[in-house]
Parts: sequence; structure tokens; C-alpha cells
Amino acid sequence: MSKIVVALGGNALGQSPKEQLDLLKSTSKSLVSLIDKGYEIVISHGNGPQVGSINLGLNYAAEHKQGPPFPFPECGAMSQAYIGYQMQESLQNELHSMGIDKQVVTLVTQVQVASDDSAFNNPTKPIGLFYTKEQADKFTKEKGYTFVEDSGRGYRRVVPSPQPISIVELDSIETLITHGTLVIAAGGGGIPVIKENEVYTGVDAVIDKDKTSALLAAHLQSDQLIILTAVDHVYINYGKENQRGLDEVSVDEMKKHISDGQFAKGSMLPKVEAALQFLEKNTKGSVLITSLAGLGDALDGKIGTLIKN
Repeated sequence: MSKIVVALGGNALGQSPKEQLDLLKSTSKSLVSLIDKGYEIVISHGNGPQVGSINLGLNYAAEHKQGPPFPFPECGAMSQAYIGYQMQESLQNELHSMGIDKQVVTLVTQVQVASDDSAFNNPTKPIGLFYTKEQADKFTKEKGYTFVEDSGRGYRRVVPSPQPISIVELDSIETLITHGTLVIAAGGGGIPVIKENEVYTGVDAVIDKDKTSALLAAHLQSDQLIILTAVDHVYINYGKENQRGLDEVSVDEMKKHISDGQFAKGSMLPKVEAALQFLEKNTKGSVLITSLAGLGDALDGKIGTLIKN
């Protein structure tokens, strides 16, 4: 039985609970079709917009004396539960409609990072909503946040994005899979924790979900990693007149595109880097990068970027 890790992008899940649920309903059809064809799948997801909104809302409440401030790791855990719940509901309903008897479980997942990771001094991971430059400058002045321009879509807050070292709940994930459970894990890249003297402590950061998904896929010896985002292909010359979507490309070709500066930091670059990390550990595997809405067409080979060694 072929094993696939599917990583859904947080940005591709929409900007509201209703929009997210509607998108997940259609995506669940494609995911369950894979199960119906005999594939074993594990699902991960991003949380950039969601964790930013949760953190912003709780901070607003705290500033207005309506509740305590919440640390970022707790906000990450809330986003795992919120997104995981909607995924579970959509997948359970679709499995039932297809006559497939399978349990779906969301596992709150911690991921170990290094306390001396250089990312803590160089925030790059976009979270939350898009703002105008004027709004971003106002938040920077008032709260000390760091903002960057995000692929022509506006300005977003950025936080540290350390490299994932290990998945704390990996054994539990494997046990659930062995018992036939459809597992949703490593949401938002996992809750970042450091380990000192055998004690785990959460830290203020967001791990790139694609890099954690690549780590998970490698540990599970998956045949394929599917990264779902907001665009149908990986593009070179993105946003320019000579923009071109990539269809099937080799690892060496992708490395050249990286060296040419084709992919934006905090956007497509970490997805491509995650793909190469997985393929370095599983030389016979493949990575498919495409849009959340276009997954069905991508599985039929109509769209998407397929990367192989």
C-alpha cells in the first residue's frame, strides 16, 4: 500500500471559518478518493493566517482587560484544534458518504527545535492577515512587530521559523496509522518546543509546516509528499510577463532555480526546500506541489508540479 503525506497550506484554507469549511468539503472528496483507491494518507496543515488571527484576538482582549494574554505556543495549539476539528468533520462526512469505515483523529503535535537556532534572531515566517504599509508601520510602532511585503499581496507580520529537529509524538502517530486511523498531525508545523534537561518548553515561533511535513514523510517512509498551496504550479518568474508554471522537474533543476533566486522566502521557497529535503532522504519518492482547489486535477496529471530525483 502506497503511503502519502498531504500538507495543506494555511493560506489556502481561506480567511474565515466558513470559507475554510467550504474549501475543506471539496478537498475531502479528493483526499477520500485516495483512500478509496487504496492509498494510506496522513494529513498535515499550515496555520499562518489562523494562528495570527487567534494571537491578535487574544492580545486585543487582554489589552482591553477582557482576559489574560496567551503565549504563542498555546495559540498554536488552539489553531491545531480549530483546523483539525473542521478537517475531521469534513473527512468523516465524506468517508461516511463513500461507505468507508475509518476513524479520523487530530493529534496535537509538538516539534522539537534548537534553542540556538539562528531563526530566533531573524524572523521570516508570515502569519496573520495582510495589511497595508501604513497599517504595518502602525503595528510596528505600537507593538514592536516585524512586517515584510508578501508576494505583492500586502504586508504581514513575521515571526521566527526554526528548523524542525524531531516530532515528539511520532510514535503515537505511527501507532494510530498501524491501527488504520486517518491521522491529522503536525498542524502548523507543530508546536515548537525546546528540550533542556529532559524537559520540554514551548517557544514563540512558527515552524514551517512543509519542512515538518517533509520530516514526517521521511520518518514514515512515505512514497509521496503532496504540498497543497494557493497556486496550481510552482512558477518561475512569478508575477512577471514571462511567468511559467513548472510541470515535471528534477531535483537538480529545482536547485538551480533556487540558486537563481526564483522563489520568495516565506512563500514558495520553503515548500521547494521541503520537497528537496524529503527527496534527499527518500530518493525513490516524489513530491507534488499544487493548489488545494486543484488537487483532483493534479492527481489526474492535469496541473501541478511533480518533483523527482
